[in-house]
Amino acid sequence: MKWPAKRIAQACSVPLLIILLMGAGDDARFDRLGHKMICACGCRQILLECNHVGCQYSDRMRGELSTWLARGDSDDLVLQAFMQKYGQTVLAAPTTSGFNRVAWVTPFAVFLAGIALAIFVVLRWRSLPQAAASPSVQALDNYRQQARKETAEL
Repeated sequence: MKWPAKRIAQACSVPLLIILLMGAGDDARFDRLGHKMICACGCRQILLECNHVGCQYSDRMRGELSTWLARGDSDDLVLQAFMQKYGQTVLAAPTTSGFNRVAWVTPFAVFLAGIALAIFVVLRWRSLPQAAASPSVQALDNYRQQARKETAEL
């Protein structure tokens, strides 16, 4: 049985594609998890974007992240391990559980309170009595004549 060249090319390309794409998931996970954490050096930058010359933390943390991903641990387990080692401040965004919910709810609550206050102020201003109507043209002419008389006497 002789295989045609097309079949041989397909048979070789499938394993090659599988080998090439196996590492793509780890790179994506590394990028996703690295952007969820902050460098522990105190710069307050995302771990993968820390650009301090001679930063002692970013290289070490990136290495630890690669090690955890190579073990095949889940994303949550990796984040938990980093939180245990470096504290809650290693997370770029607070978790959505416990007291950290306040950090998610407060900005929206303040925004809504500001809108409510603005509406209240506008409605309050509308309910105030209107200022007296502007003087008529005849009244303005009378004021001008009076001003001319008073200034001419000086």
